[in-house]
Amino acid sequence: MPIVREALGLVAYHAGNWSEALSELRAVRRMTRSDEHIAIIADAERALGRPERALDLAKETDTAKLNKATQVELAIVAAGARRDLGQLDAAVVSLQGDDLKAEKRDPWSARLFYAYADNLEAAGRKDEAIRWFLNAAEADAEDETDAAERAADLSNENAGEKDTEATDE
Repeated sequence: MPIVREALGLVAYHAGNWSEALSELRAVRRMTRSDEHIAIIADAERALGRPERALDLAKETDTAKLNKATQVELAIVAAGARRDLGQLDAAVVSLQGDDLKAEKRDPWSARLFYAYADNLEAAGRKDEAIRWFLNAAEADAEDETDAAERAADLSNENAGEKDTEATDE
């Protein structure tokens, strides 16, 4: 029975039906006593406008028992929840760690680098954001992100701002 509810929960999540996804994946969590889908559960809480609940889930979960991909995904969701709450610097800092090294090429590196860059941009740190979007693009062998385009757009914005500043002087 848990596998059916898991499938239903994942389909509901990918379809944007957050309430149903939460209901099904919470049931799976209770039945299996597994936190395999905790990042998805936390992300659904965010989607429903409850970033505090997403942060609570991240804090109460024993991340040492999670596989590395789920740990990283949960960190990305928690950073997003901090950003939802206006805690931009905390969102940036929360993603810093051993996995945030430009030379890394783990399966989750592109998503982590992208999330870091996105939060840097939100915090107004555009030059750093460009660098990390470029790192994400390099790590994104599967073309899962639009990191290269984001880096180009930010670079163009930065160039325009610098031209305006030079003209103003």
